[in-house]
Amino acid sequence: MNKILAINSGSSSFKYKLFSIPDETVIAEGLGDRIGISGSTFDIKLSDGTKHQEKVALPDQETAVKLLLNWLIKYHCISDLKEIVGVGHRIVNGGEIFPDSALIDKNNLHKIFDLTDYAPLHNPAEGRGIKAFMKLLPGVPQVGVFDTSFHQSLDPVHYLYSVPYEYYDKYKARKYGAHGTSVRYVASRTAELLNRPLKELKLIVCHLGSGASITAVKDGKSFDTSMGFSPLAGITMGTRSGDVDPSLLQFVMKKENITDFDQMIDILNHKSGLLGISGISSDMRDIEDRDDKRSQLAIKIFINRVVRYVGSYLAEMQGADAIVFTAGIGENSADVRAKVMSSLSFIGLKPDLKANQSRGEKIISTPDSKVKALIVPTDEELMIERDVVRLAHLN
Repeated sequence: MNKILAINSGSSSFKYKLFSIPDETVIAEGLGDRIGISGSTFDIKLSDGTKHQEKVALPDQETAVKLLLNWLIKYHCISDLKEIVGVGHRIVNGGEIFPDSALIDKNNLHKIFDLTDYAPLHNPAEGRGIKAFMKLLPGVPQVGVFDTSFHQSLDPVHYLYSVPYEYYDKYKARKYGAHGTSVRYVASRTAELLNRPLKELKLIVCHLGSGASITAVKDGKSFDTSMGFSPLAGITMGTRSGDVDPSLLQFVMKKENITDFDQMIDILNHKSGLLGISGISSDMRDIEDRDDKRSQLAIKIFINRVVRYVGSYLAEMQGADAIVFTAGIGENSADVRAKVMSSLSFIGLKPDLKANQSRGEKIISTPDSKVKALIVPTDEELMIERDVVRLAHLN
């Protein structure tokens, strides 16, 4: 049986899933962690639930890819490398070059590296991963699936910043968004659950995880999204600040004697958000269990920023058919969902609080609710697999 690998590379790690086609069964999944860093590990989870992990040196992406291919044979996920007929790669930023997922040849691989300035931590690592697969699986189609592609449908009114237009002309300085692959899956699945064509729906997808974004989907396309030029903008996140007045950064830098702007960006990315406000943790589960003022304030600010963006998209789209929760917090925090839904009673959203108490894919609003609310667990890897099938013509 033919198989497809879906790869989600980070700056020092990559997650993977091995699918069989055409039935889309997950045969194996796992993680190579701390690539290029001491203490690296590699693990695999098989379809029967069996798990294996080893501490092993992973100095670079190619070593990790070699180990993955060896383990797939070692644990009988494949009998021969020829069973792998395609590999899909999640790539953070495709700029304006990639409005859709694309087959990656040497020319397109260079373009991914050329976009490094737009995602300096991720695009080079993802490019190195693709290069390794090209070397070790010659002739096997490699497909890039870009987080930003889904948001290329945004109107200039939504993607341009009110700064000198020449910055866009010269440098393509604009909103790119993120989580597009997740939103694409969730929106499509929501339409199936509501038994309505996606192109007829107005949806607001709340991708609430450690990284979090709100996306308005209209006519089957991204209408607007909360993340901006980078994933730092938008709502409060686990360690990211979300929207901040740039003048505040100048003020803090002077007070703290910070002379390197990269240091300030690092603070906004890694020391802010829920962690920065609570002083306890970046994980919503940790602070939900606490009753101290700062933890509770962090939760209130998180919910406020979600509602603020949802409200603005309701105004711009003149309503919505459904509010959809996904990702770690969106799928698992009944309290966050309940508080967001309670703030939306003015649009006729009536939460089914009993349904909301349990996890899993479902409608969590009452039958007579004018606006539906749903939990739809995301599956980016499945979208990656499907894009490989589509672009490599593996039907």
